[in-house]
Amino acid sequence: MTEINFRSARQDDAEILGKIVFDAFNKISKDHNFPPDFPSPLAGAELMRMMISRSHIYSVVAENGRILGSNFLWEGDEVAGVGPITVDPEVQDRSIGRMMMEEVIRRADNRGKISVRLVQAAYHNRSLALYTKLGFDTVEPLSCIAGPPPQIRIDGRSVRTMRGSDVDAASKLCIAVHGISRKNEIAEAALTGSAKVVEADGRITGYFTQLGFFGHAVAETDDDLIALIGSGEEIHGTGFLLPTRNAKVLRACLENGLRIVQPLTLMSRGFYSEPRGAFMPSILY
Repeated sequence: MTEINFRSARQDDAEILGKIVFDAFNKISKDHNFPPDFPSPLAGAELMRMMISRSHIYSVVAENGRILGSNFLWEGDEVAGVGPITVDPEVQDRSIGRMMMEEVIRRADNRGKISVRLVQAAYHNRSLALYTKLGFDTVEPLSCIAGPPPQIRIDGRSVRTMRGSDVDAASKLCIAVHGISRKNEIAEAALTGSAKVVEADGRITGYFTQLGFFGHAVAETDDDLIALIGSGEEIHGTGFLLPTRNAKVLRACLENGLRIVQPLTLMSRGFYSEPRGAFMPSILY
C-alpha cells in the first residue's frame, strides 16, 4: 500500500464511512455467526453524521487516495471512550486499525484524559489481542441483552424521567460507584429526554442515560438496576450491556423474556476503579 495519511472526518465522508462501518461489522459478525450491530449502510451513515457533527467527538480518517477506515474518540468527560473503529474489509490485517488506535491514544494522552476505554466483541480474538498490546486491560465481561421491554416492579422503588435538576445527584452517584464523573453525558441525556432515574425513600438511587447500546446506567443496588431495566422503556439498538458477573440482574432479565445476544468485553487503559454498586456500561465504557 502507498503511504497512509490521517485527517479529521468531514460531513461529506459520512456515506462512505457508513458503508465501511456496515461492511466491517457485518463481515466480522457473519464470520462468527452473530447478528450485525448495524442493519444497513444507511444506519452507519446516520451514526457517522451524528458523530462528525459533535464537537466533543474527535475523528480520525485513514486514507491513501481513498478512504480506508475511521476511528472516533468521545472526549466529553474525564474518561475518553473509543469507537466505533472500522477498516474496509478489503484492506484489513494491514495495521491500519492499529495506527488509528495509536492516533486516538496519543490524542487522549495529550488532552490529559485519566483513562481511555472501549468495548470489544469478545468473539473477535484479533481485536482483543491488539487492544491488550496497546495497553488496555480487560476489566469486565459483558452480555448484550435484547428483547421486548420487560415490566418489572420492585417494592419501594419508583422510576421516572430524569429532570435537569437531577443531573447533580446522578453525577454524584456515578462518582460514588465508579470514581469518575460523566456529568456532561448525563446532562445531555436529560435534555434529550432519554434518561430515567429510580428513587427510593425520596432520593435518587440509580439512573440510566438510555436503555440501549449507547446508554449507560449506574445504581446503588441490584434492585435499583432491575427497577430501571423493568420500567418498560424501549431498548435501543442491538441491546443494553450488562456485566455478566452480575448474576442477580442477569437472571432477572432472562426470567422476564430477555435474551443474551452476544458476549463483549469492557477494556480500560489507565485509571480504573472496581465499581462499588451496580452498573451497565455503554458501548463506549
